[in-house]
Amino acid sequence: MSDLSFEQMLEESLKTIHNGEVVEGTVIDVKEDEIILNIGYKADGIITRSEYTNEPNVDLRTLIQVNDTMEAKVLKVNDGDGQVLLTYKRLAAEKGNKRLEEAFNTQEVLTAPVVQVLSGGLSVVVEEARVFIPASLVSDTYEKNLEKYAGQEIEFVITEFNPRRRRIIGDRKQLLVAKKAEMQKALFERIAVGDVVDGVVKNVTDFGAFIDLGGADGLLHISEMSWGHVENPKKVFKVGDQVTVLIKDINGDKIALSLKFEDQNPWLTAAEKYAVGNIVEGKVARMTDFGAFVELEPGVDALLHVSQISHEHVDKPSDILNVGQIIEAKVVDFNGEDKKISLSMKVLETAPVQEEADVVYEDAAEDSVEE
Repeated sequence: MSDLSFEQMLEESLKTIHNGEVVEGTVIDVKEDEIILNIGYKADGIITRSEYTNEPNVDLRTLIQVNDTMEAKVLKVNDGDGQVLLTYKRLAAEKGNKRLEEAFNTQEVLTAPVVQVLSGGLSVVVEEARVFIPASLVSDTYEKNLEKYAGQEIEFVITEFNPRRRRIIGDRKQLLVAKKAEMQKALFERIAVGDVVDGVVKNVTDFGAFIDLGGADGLLHISEMSWGHVENPKKVFKVGDQVTVLIKDINGDKIALSLKFEDQNPWLTAAEKYAVGNIVEGKVARMTDFGAFVELEPGVDALLHVSQISHEHVDKPSDILNVGQIIEAKVVDFNGEDKKISLSMKVLETAPVQEEADVVYEDAAEDSVEE
């Protein structure tokens, strides 16, 4: 018969553990700030909130359930209260570092959530291991505000792996650059001058708008935005607008775009609408000393010469007319080949009485001379 007591036999039947050892246990209780595990040892294992997660105020009862099985690493066999202090977070980070090392060696593309937006970049977590993505490697364009990435899952590759110095660097930029290069190649293979394509306004400047065609940007110059005059592109387009454009020219990697579709050319029907003798309405668009240019419709301007404004003498058009004013005039000349139209307001006016009196006087004078 054994001389060992029951307690001694029970203790010998239990396994021995050491600091740094990985153990598996069953959750027997969960509190707001700690998890208690049965690890098959004479004392239970304790995982505090700080050794489970980096979230400072999370309630562990929302994450872990009694009877869950989990692995942890022994920090202290005896924490001073006869319990075994464990860490889940550090074990997970070690496993995560191994995962990151493999990804670094194979240049695998990883996907992970952004857990923190820092002043100099983004922090993402892969299996509890943190990766820092510098602001310069977040995008292929300058990003002034990185807050939009908070909570998002992003793709990246590991370009530097040095866990001893806590330096694990990710790069998202090179993936975007490579993807755009593929899209650009595919775009140039399928487009040609004269094609009509869809795009999205990416940027608007004083001289035009840059349109994202899905792989490359095309320039829609201000002069190609309408058959008529466009004063300011920013009054016509805003970033994000969907547009359908004509590819006017391709020169290397530069694409020139246009919204002046030939079937919408107003001069196609101008000969009929603005035939000599027709009375038309138009808006004074701009003025010079010799006359006013009148917009009959977008893309069709006509000249109202200063001598055709009134029967009375007019020194300059601005003495009578204002830019933006709507006038009525008669077409006195049409040249479709040169796209020139001449108007007259004077012919629609009744000749002044004084001119009629002068004519009568001149006729009477001529009769008296003949006599």
